[in-house]
Amino acid sequence: MALSSVWLIREFQEHIRRLPRGKLIQTVKLFLAINLRWLFRRLSSGSQIVRFYQLRILCGSIHRNYDLLLRHRLHIVGEVQLPVHHCLLALPGVRKEYITRVISHPQALAQCELTLTKLGLHAAREAVDDTAGAAEYIAANNLRDTAAIASARAADLYGLQILADGIQDDSSNVTRFVMLAREPIIPRTDRPFKTSIVFAHDKGTSVLFKVLSAFAFRNINLTKIESRPHRNRPIRLVDDANVGTAKHFEYMFYVDFEASMAEVRAQNALAEVQEFTSFLRVLGSYPMDMTPWCPSRGD
Repeated sequence: MALSSVWLIREFQEHIRRLPRGKLIQTVKLFLAINLRWLFRRLSSGSQIVRFYQLRILCGSIHRNYDLLLRHRLHIVGEVQLPVHHCLLALPGVRKEYITRVISHPQALAQCELTLTKLGLHAAREAVDDTAGAAEYIAANNLRDTAAIASARAADLYGLQILADGIQDDSSNVTRFVMLAREPIIPRTDRPFKTSIVFAHDKGTSVLFKVLSAFAFRNINLTKIESRPHRNRPIRLVDDANVGTAKHFEYMFYVDFEASMAEVRAQNALAEVQEFTSFLRVLGSYPMDMTPWCPSRGD
């Protein structure tokens, strides 16, 4: 994310608050943390409150967030997948032909680029900290030459009009949030679980085929595999006593797979992975979000 990272985009707080009863842990407190590094330091230093954390969107993983998750000994304890619905917002009375600038979060700008071009908006694009903040900035400064990419909810909050609705290039656009806690939850087998791991090898990528075979042999479905180059950047790895050491790996690999750590097949797969790797950590084993999201108007 650009500039000071927004941990939970404000407009998505409204989505999460309106999720059906029982969808999430009822005691979860929502708040806006302006800097992700501050969030991770707070959690790892003793905060017991479970927090939401934006991990993945259509344009790809937010890589720096994965790096922060690796550096701190925190655990993923749940996930929520929310449909993303972007609107083009401006002050009341402003027409599209008046717009010389479009502002929003960098990911939102990327998610709407094709549609903006089809709308004939060749205005300058400018990245800001978050989508709701872009709408607030236009309203607070009475900017009649600027539009924001944000949600319909943001239009209601800041008194803006919707110039165009549903401008995301892909109507199936989904943002994944995960819940973090200092302690892991106990894995179960009575409902679908997902497990997230990160691993590395001193010799680079040569071990990848063997690792994938450990899952394929046991019919474990992978939902994500992603590599992160770290050749010139040491990773501070923290042990159980919260003591950190700097290690260099050419690549770090992040994998999500559909199985609970309570299942013998998952335990055996990771035991085999550990034989092939120099570093392995389970980031969390947690209930999968099975919500069948459909494209709809975001409000």
